[in-house]
Amino acid sequence: MEEQSVQEMGRRDRKKAATRGSLLRAATQMFAERGYQETTVKDIAAAAGVTERTFFRYFPSKEDLVFAEILDFIPLLVKEIAGRPASEPPYTAVLNGLLAAAEGLDGGLGILFVGAPPRALSTGARRTSVLAGFEDGIAEALADRLAHRSPDEPDEPARTPALHISVLARASVAAVRSALIDFTTRDNAPTGPPPSVEDFTHLLHEAFAVLSSGGV
Repeated sequence: MEEQSVQEMGRRDRKKAATRGSLLRAATQMFAERGYQETTVKDIAAAAGVTERTFFRYFPSKEDLVFAEILDFIPLLVKEIAGRPASEPPYTAVLNGLLAAAEGLDGGLGILFVGAPPRALSTGARRTSVLAGFEDGIAEALADRLAHRSPDEPDEPARTPALHISVLARASVAAVRSALIDFTTRDNAPTGPPPSVEDFTHLLHEAFAVLSSGGV
């Protein structure tokens, strides 16, 4: 009886995970096709094959769906950045870690960044908390990298100051946000093909190149 109960719980957990993934994938596609503002919870639920009531069992709001994806992404990002080759400079490791971690998402960079422009989301405590978590995750990964750098690198201190790591992490997030703002501004252009995830990836490379060059 106990084994049957465990199996039943396992099935329920898998079903819940599948439903959550369906909602995220549906949101990704609809945000890309219609835009964040024009997509409703009802639209997302219908596309995922569930009711609005079911949607709200997983996410309190459309905005929370985006925030939840970012929070799920942070541990993946930390792992990828920490595992980048020791020869990569910090900003290069963050960029490459970001792109590698995004491949593990339902929809890749689509829902995490391109789907919901930062100016479309609220500016309340929830957004501030998620943004801080994103910055802290990058700082954690960079601290781990810098603490385990190769001992044969010359003129490197044994311990990188916390302020140094904090600046690197927050500058990295600023680069991501700047690329996204530029991307969503281009989305309003009256002519030309609609911007794509590949366009956003190119902007990310440009933004991190500014950081690596010292802003020159």
